[in-house]
Amino acid sequence: MKKKKWMYALSLTVMASGLIAGVQCNAATKQDKLPLKEIQTFAEVYGQVKANYYENTEDSKLVENAMKGMVSGLDPHSEYLTKEDFQGLKELTSGKFGGLGMEITKENNAISVISPIEDTPAARAGIKPGDLIIKIDGVSTKDMSTMEASKKMRGKPGTHVVLTVLSKGRLAPVNLDLQRAIIHVRSVKSKLMAPHIGYIRVSTFSEETLADFIKQLQSLIKENHNQPLKGLIFDLRNDGGGLLNAAVGVTGAFIPSGAVVVSTKGRNKIQQTVLKASPEFYRNPGESSSAPDLLQGLPLEIKQVPIVVLINSGTASASEIVTGALQDYRRAVVVGTQSFGKASVQTVIPLQNEAGLKLTVALYYTPKDRSIQARGIVPDIEVKSVEDELFDLHEADFDNHLSAPGAQRARTIGKENKTISKLESIDPEAYQKKRKELQDKFRKQASFGYIPDPKTDIQLKKALDVVQNHALWQKSLGAYVKNEAKIKKAEKKLKRQ
Repeated sequence: MKKKKWMYALSLTVMASGLIAGVQCNAATKQDKLPLKEIQTFAEVYGQVKANYYENTEDSKLVENAMKGMVSGLDPHSEYLTKEDFQGLKELTSGKFGGLGMEITKENNAISVISPIEDTPAARAGIKPGDLIIKIDGVSTKDMSTMEASKKMRGKPGTHVVLTVLSKGRLAPVNLDLQRAIIHVRSVKSKLMAPHIGYIRVSTFSEETLADFIKQLQSLIKENHNQPLKGLIFDLRNDGGGLLNAAVGVTGAFIPSGAVVVSTKGRNKIQQTVLKASPEFYRNPGESSSAPDLLQGLPLEIKQVPIVVLINSGTASASEIVTGALQDYRRAVVVGTQSFGKASVQTVIPLQNEAGLKLTVALYYTPKDRSIQARGIVPDIEVKSVEDELFDLHEADFDNHLSAPGAQRARTIGKENKTISKLESIDPEAYQKKRKELQDKFRKQASFGYIPDPKTDIQLKKALDVVQNHALWQKSLGAYVKNEAKIKKAEKKLKRQ
């Protein structure tokens, strides 16, 4: 089954202007010898299509399709962007656009929802991960690319678009009439979860995230009567990533200044980078080097406060960078389920015809030189929720995905919880009821002001238990090493098969 993945929020190189410049320079100065024989064959195929296809075809369309095929065959994240697609991507990465607010991919000849963005029309309508958008304004999405679908769903705020949505377990699709809105991604929220225990959730990494994150930390300390926090729960579940510099800055709040946060390795020297917890690596583009260092306003005890990071399969890219660094430096115990596993770096290259090329140019590595590509971050303590079983999706699930060097596909570290799957086959009516409960829960969680309750959230409850018990927290640090050994064993088994 072919699955073409497009994850706007997971592109790490929105900030990596050096990589973009490097790729352009490399393309201009070092060209490989052209494969003349293969080009002749291409010309032959082109001529046969022009001469014998049952209807006339436009030259530009044939060439465009050839370029799309060449790039899409590389990996799930590389893509040739038409002029319109390129413009649409620039609008999306501007941080403000008219639309519905969700991340999408191509799956089963339909548009599949990766996750809705909190406090957006899509989230408020109850759209959830795994839903299939089979029609947009009555037009089938079977032959639509993700970019085409995104273009149809974007538009002037206040206008309407009708989505035909099929949810897992439903026999028939439903039509949802959604009103477009300006999508502002408010990414950080916090609460004093217990005496001296703070909770912070980051839903995406944007230009405002670091500043908002610092404000929320300061707010928690104030709420704690200006007393130092004794523990912090950092919720990165369903955080699809975002800007690399924001991830570096947030990580820098908890590790020594100047420490390595992440490195990238590609084929060319320009793609070999090391990003550290220093202002030059986490300031926003265009920001003056003399601008105040946001991290300087944090109290020193933040560098020592025990942290628990919550992750699941929706934790991807930039959020995996944060988790991996905190795990490597033994600053945090990671609780939840294995993360998505996107550790590839993309850059967007403008082309002469005003189109663009989104190209994977490197893999990123944690401070201990771990590659988590198609593996994901392995939690120190695995806690699997019902939602994790229903909405489980990983980089390794996609055809043509890149593997970590020397790795095979493997992402099993414990016993699978198949309660819901069994329920679907044994009692379809009960399954539908449970599915509806989860839909309603997800709709409630879509509100920006929503904070999960440890009484109903088993992963949060476990995180709270761990961070409140310093001995347990200390004992759990670095436990992922044993869990990763299980994965490596599973990889070797797969390799022998």
